[in-house]
Amino acid sequence: MHRFILLFFAILIAANGFGQTDSGRLIEIDDQVITKEEFIWLYEKNNSYLLDEAEKKSPADYLDLFINFKLKVLEAERLGYDTVPGFVSELKNYRSELAKPYLTSVHYTEQMVNTAYERMKMEVDASHILILLDKKATPDDTLHAWNKVMELRNQLLRGADFGNLAVEHSEDPSAKQNRGRLGYFSAFQMVYPFEDAAYKTAVGEITQPVQTSFGYHLIRVNNRRPAKGQIKVAHIMKRLDEHASEEAINQLKQQLDSLHAELKKGADFGTLAGQHSDDRRTAQNGGELSWFSSSGMMPEFSDPAFELENDGDLSPVIRTPYGLHIIKRIEYRPVPDFDELEDFLNEKIRNNPEISQHSFEIFIQNLKKEYKFEQNRQALDELSVAIESNTLKSFRAANPNQVLFQFADQKALIADFVDYLKDKANDNRSAQTVYDNFVNTTLIQYEDSKLEEKHPEFRFLMQEYHDGILLFNLSEDKIWNAAAKDSAGLEAFYQKNKSKYHWDERFHGWSIRCEKQEERDFIEAVFEEDLDIREDELDDLLNNHFEESTTKIRFGYFEKGADNLVDYLVWNAPKPEDFKDGLHFVRGNKVSPQAKTLEEARGLYISDYQNYLEEQWVKELRNRYRVKVNRKLLKQIEHE
Repeated sequence: MHRFILLFFAILIAANGFGQTDSGRLIEIDDQVITKEEFIWLYEKNNSYLLDEAEKKSPADYLDLFINFKLKVLEAERLGYDTVPGFVSELKNYRSELAKPYLTSVHYTEQMVNTAYERMKMEVDASHILILLDKKATPDDTLHAWNKVMELRNQLLRGADFGNLAVEHSEDPSAKQNRGRLGYFSAFQMVYPFEDAAYKTAVGEITQPVQTSFGYHLIRVNNRRPAKGQIKVAHIMKRLDEHASEEAINQLKQQLDSLHAELKKGADFGTLAGQHSDDRRTAQNGGELSWFSSSGMMPEFSDPAFELENDGDLSPVIRTPYGLHIIKRIEYRPVPDFDELEDFLNEKIRNNPEISQHSFEIFIQNLKKEYKFEQNRQALDELSVAIESNTLKSFRAANPNQVLFQFADQKALIADFVDYLKDKANDNRSAQTVYDNFVNTTLIQYEDSKLEEKHPEFRFLMQEYHDGILLFNLSEDKIWNAAAKDSAGLEAFYQKNKSKYHWDERFHGWSIRCEKQEERDFIEAVFEEDLDIREDELDDLLNNHFEESTTKIRFGYFEKGADNLVDYLVWNAPKPEDFKDGLHFVRGNKVSPQAKTLEEARGLYISDYQNYLEEQWVKELRNRYRVKVNRKLLKQIEHE
């Protein structure tokens, strides 16, 4: 979670290394200069992501955040975090992925963007049968796969059951469980050829074989429905073992039914989620999940979630492969208007060569034209015999230092091509293909080296990621891990701030709901002998003495709202609807408001201690680095 937050923040405010201009030196941090243009670009970008206009910062307020961020990045570089092999490798891998869209020819039209938007408004339910085909498959392998998939299609057209054929023949491993049914999906959730075919096929129809990077697919469209937008919910979950017995399932359902009844009476959902949900990842946040679409979550969960009509509505207890859940709707939003999604759609299409219908050949031709690519005919003649006879593997150059081709400020020698051949000893492609690939590879490598220079947005993203990783790694060592491991420092911090988190008045004792008088009498007798008995011991005594004890027992500390029986008998809250006088009772005492111990509020105090350490760290950095701000220029920015 820390890594996600830091990288997101870095994307908003990182700036180190952006193109410098002479239009205004706004900030100097030691020898590093940050211009007015850089600051304005980042300031506007940061403020453009805000949902609440009230959160927008002034340039002066933003300046402090920006300088603090830059100081931390500079400190990471001073300490050598940017030379750690793990960092170098991660940044290299990121750059490789980020560069891909820039190293191909991307062409898309307004019509394609509109089509993508229309598809985002509609979800398709489809099944498929997959016959795998390797990208390097021979013509014979390709023909075999084609014949196999066509035979399956003919069987389907003759009335064969799609699910049965998927189980028997599909090479998608999940077909054994789902019978080939993929459920609902929307735009950008499948590889493009699959998506395109599914959206163009009528309900109930079966496509011709569709080739993707996985192989050949037969797709049957089962249904279509309007996209339902996105929903934000909270849930209380009881985890269910895959092989749970019906008895265990019923016990969990009874627990959730009881919680559901409390919620209906006004109990706080977030409190109950924190106390009872087995999804610990969300329990501490009131059970809240991230926004999801109807096709972005398993149908067992998303369907009942989207059936909730109003914010605050509760689902009945529902079951998914992971367990039993109660769902509360928090907020709903429909599919956004086209204007809101246009930039997103353009970016999605740009970064997907299949969607954009790119042409690698066109891309290479454009590079050759841009960089004035020229071949040395004399040197090429020396290769021609080997190329025509397909004997490049045994090629020996008479003049290895002769220029083979040149472009921009680059020259490729025959010797370079010979070295390239050494790495292609097992390449079975034709000699002409191998040579063309050498040319293409050389051009692309050069283009790759120029991406930061040619594409400002690429340079920005690379610098953002660079700074974000450094900030995460240094913060992890300096703040997060330090706060968790420094037990003495944490204890001292707690002693100075222990009044910050406190318990309100609580009840400490028993909440007991009996259904039979003899069970109430039995419990009273037990209490007379041992008032300090543990909850599990009392529960065992009841179950051993009575064949089927129906008494419900809870012991511990209860805040107001945690138990409606305690609320009624201790704090005079409204009487529970199921209250049984004489059988439902409490035993214990009120506990006055008191400060939470360090263990009781460890997570909160660790978080506060981390903030304290960070504040002290920023003060140290402010003293270590010389920061100079052109206040006159800053005022100009504020008035523009």
